[in-house]
Amino acid sequence: MELPDVIDLCLNLPGAEETTPFGPEALVYKVAGKMFAVTVPEDFPSRINLKCDPERAIELRDEHKGIRPGWHMNKRHWNTVMLDGTVPPKLIRELVQHSYELVVAALPKKAREGLEKTVRTKKPARKAAKKAAKPKR
Repeated sequence: MELPDVIDLCLNLPGAEETTPFGPEALVYKVAGKMFAVTVPEDFPSRINLKCDPERAIELRDEHKGIRPGWHMNKRHWNTVMLDGTVPPKLIRELVQHSYELVVAALPKKAREGLEKTVRTKKPARKAAKKAAKPKR
């Protein structure tokens, strides 16, 4: 999985936004103002830092050479995931979702409810769009 694909995953999560609080070279992905992913697109090989449950973070580092303690982050709560083909795409998608969910779970109730409303209002629109795209017989 390549960095543009992972960025798309991040930006397609409800309420996600791309910011540059550390300068133009670092892209930070946030939900409700809280960071769940960060990357520097010019880095080679590409990599992304993702928040992770501390116990799972250790297990992942032991199982995958492409998952390391979070670069420039709290190493207990963050992993750096290399996007060099050593980590399966399915696992990368799961880790992006896990990072996002950890941050959302820690948000105040009102912020979580706002995100849930966003998700509920988007679902019918997708169904309507699919229905409109189907050819009539």
